[in-house]
Amino acid sequence: MSAKREAELQQIRVRYGPVIDVDAELAKQREELGRVRQQTESEDAKNTADRAKLGEEYRIARNRLAELQHEVHLLEENLEDISFGVYKPHFSFQTAEDYKKALTGAREHARQMVRDGQAATCSIPWTVGDSRKDGERMVKQYTKLQLRAFNGECEAAMANITWNNATKMEERVRKAFEMINQLGGVVQVSISLEYLKAKLEELQLTYEYEKKKYDEREEQRRQREERREEEKALQEAEKAQLEAEKEEDRYQEMLAKAREEAAKTTGAQLEKLTTQIASLQTKIEEAHSRKERAIARAQLTRSGFVYVISNIGSFGEKVFKIGMTRRMEPMDRICELGDASVPFAFDVHVMMFSDNAPELEGALHDLFGSRRVNLVNRRKEFYRDVELSEIEEFVRKRGLSAQFIQVPEAKEYRETLALIEEGKHKSVAAATAEEEVAALAERFPERLFT
Repeated sequence: MSAKREAELQQIRVRYGPVIDVDAELAKQREELGRVRQQTESEDAKNTADRAKLGEEYRIARNRLAELQHEVHLLEENLEDISFGVYKPHFSFQTAEDYKKALTGAREHARQMVRDGQAATCSIPWTVGDSRKDGERMVKQYTKLQLRAFNGECEAAMANITWNNATKMEERVRKAFEMINQLGGVVQVSISLEYLKAKLEELQLTYEYEKKKYDEREEQRRQREERREEEKALQEAEKAQLEAEKEEDRYQEMLAKAREEAAKTTGAQLEKLTTQIASLQTKIEEAHSRKERAIARAQLTRSGFVYVISNIGSFGEKVFKIGMTRRMEPMDRICELGDASVPFAFDVHVMMFSDNAPELEGALHDLFGSRRVNLVNRRKEFYRDVELSEIEEFVRKRGLSAQFIQVPEAKEYRETLALIEEGKHKSVAAATAEEEVAALAERFPERLFT
């Protein structure tokens, strides 16, 4: 082959070499692709495993966080927290003294369990340095340590138990029981379930004892208020009786004097004295009637007035207080209720006299029992979502007659609303005037507007 031909072939190889070796290049690229694909699949598998591992770690961490939050929650004292529910009584003793005796018995039972070795147990025998005696001593010391820790948690719960955390404190004691027993797992020493039940019973009795003492104090306070109300009513009746007697005696003296003068007089003067005598006789009868009513009120200890009042400025619409008073002047009691403890005075919708006021009041309370504003303290006699027509219907069915005032006057409350509205109008008017002055000042800058 000539040199020239060789040179041309060389140029062709150089120029078209890649095209000529396309199959080899394709095989090479396929091999590279397979390697990359294998590497990608390996990375994907690794990432999948990492994600699964991270997901499991996240789940464990979330569960642990929930457990820790729960444990912290048990230790928090939050008055607004009722997430553990309302405490349900476990005992039904009648008096605080009965609860006290039961609590003393529960505490003695727990102490006896400790003395008898029933509070905590060890499931296996231990030896220390080949000494069974030293092993027993170790178990005894560890048991004492566990019981001291558990009793400390129980005492802290009993000291802090209140109406809104009673169930939380029970949970706290159970949690302490679980954690202390976990710590004793290595040496196989654990607090017994019977001792846990004994301490929970002691906790429950502690709470219910304090609750019963509070209820008894409230009942004594209610009875004192009732006695004070009766004493006031009796004093008012005695005062009214005394005033009526004085009035009757005074009119009797005036009547006797008028009759004496009439016996000596004739003509027009006699007619005048006769009219005066008739008037005095009427006044004597009225005074005597008032005296008799006062005597009857003093003798009838259950007589009094049942009232229905509202205070829309303080409590809103359709909220009524249904109560009773034995006062001779029942409005005195209404005025007392509307003192500085509420922003506005009460309005009376009806005032009914009854020979058995407590029975009538109790019947009305039972009628609206499910609509009490305060479902715990029955001394708070407020009811919501009540229509006056319901009370009227109840009164009518009992054969009673009473005059109801449908729309409360609420004088100070309505005047307050009017003043607030007037203030808004003044503010709007002032703002409008300022805008007008600003507009004039912008139009006529050479003038001064103030």
